[in-house]
Amino acid sequence: MMNSGVLKLLAWTILGVWGMACPALAGLSDLTTWKEGRSMRATSGRWDPDMYAGRNNGDNIRTVTAGHTFVMADLVGPGVITHIWLTFVQEPHRWAPEGAANPQDMLLRIYWDGRPHPDVEAPLGDFFANAYGKQMEVISVPIIVEDADSYNCYWKMPFKKSARIEIVNQHESKPIKLLYYNIDWIKMKRLPKNTMYFCARYRQEYPTRLGEDYLVMETKGKGYFVGMTFSVRARSPEWFGEGDEKIYIDGEELPSIRGTGTEDYFLSAWGLQETGTPYFGTPYFDGWGRLGGHTSAYRWHVEDPIVFNKSIKVTFEHFGWISGDENKENRSTGWNEREDDFATVAFWYQEGPSTPFAPTTTAAERRLPSIDRIVIWGKDFWPPTITAGRHGCRKGGATWSRAGNCSSSRVRRRRGGSRFPLK
Repeated sequence: MMNSGVLKLLAWTILGVWGMACPALAGLSDLTTWKEGRSMRATSGRWDPDMYAGRNNGDNIRTVTAGHTFVMADLVGPGVITHIWLTFVQEPHRWAPEGAANPQDMLLRIYWDGRPHPDVEAPLGDFFANAYGKQMEVISVPIIVEDADSYNCYWKMPFKKSARIEIVNQHESKPIKLLYYNIDWIKMKRLPKNTMYFCARYRQEYPTRLGEDYLVMETKGKGYFVGMTFSVRARSPEWFGEGDEKIYIDGEELPSIRGTGTEDYFLSAWGLQETGTPYFGTPYFDGWGRLGGHTSAYRWHVEDPIVFNKSIKVTFEHFGWISGDENKENRSTGWNEREDDFATVAFWYQEGPSTPFAPTTTAAERRLPSIDRIVIWGKDFWPPTITAGRHGCRKGGATWSRAGNCSSSRVRRRRGGSRFPLK
């Protein structure tokens, strides 16, 4: 099996070859034809009119306190955003001794043409295919996170009147520390009438709902579905990914696009493993069929956009294997509806405003709930001996914290083996 370094080198070699063979890739075709416009930049850098003042190498140190919104760019169009780069300090770091918000705590919002709701709204980490608040390296065509700390976006983002880019610190107490950014764009005189807007939206279910396919995105209008990021935390052992993608186009009752398994949609086979390519990858994978295992993947439809004329609905089944002790037939089978934790960001282009299909989440709501379990044998604590203490009620060798007194009616007693979820 090739190591990650060899895979990344191979991916970039393929990217270069494809770029020469297919000029449309990475915008290479645009470099041979003059298009009227003027390059601009919104930046955290500090500029002094006197170039000899000795202050131009400094930067504005951006600290966004908890609960506050910072506007990174407020642009007047028409124009096209061509590249976004940003970085910030993440824990642990000597420049953030009091701690710092992580990428899952930050909400990225982009408003086009003064619309009342954002057409881009997603946790910053998930937008850049970095799930669970972790730092991951991503090497792909539209999204690159180099060394897991420099966030680059190459999705083209046209706008006719205005563009407002915000970052919201949703952490309860920790700040965003040392936020640096460059937003490159081209100011133009006009855009074509059929120009489509870039859209992205986050959605989650902790856990997925029985009897319903998981909804990735849904909107009305005309456009292209161009990809998604996908994060799963397994709530049961065994493999979670037998569910198919089901894509409904222009209001059809049965999906005209249906897949053959979760890993197949992400262009792998017979499971997933950590990998990265220009159009698909799995930046994080910490165990096969493990209770509590995490998987984070991405798929970009850059060369194969999914076209819709009136509407589109993208869903995933949440089927997979279940071990014998979770199956009423007491045997391990491969086609069972599972209740795992799903989170996604959908990416698409469309004419006109997007249709909101998911509520805004808080940072607390996005953090995965605990599924840890402890096993307590009742025989070790029976009969109970209850004594009052300053830290709660004490029975045998275990302590239960309780408000009020330690009457026997307020203490849970169980005979035999019992399982208690840690809340």
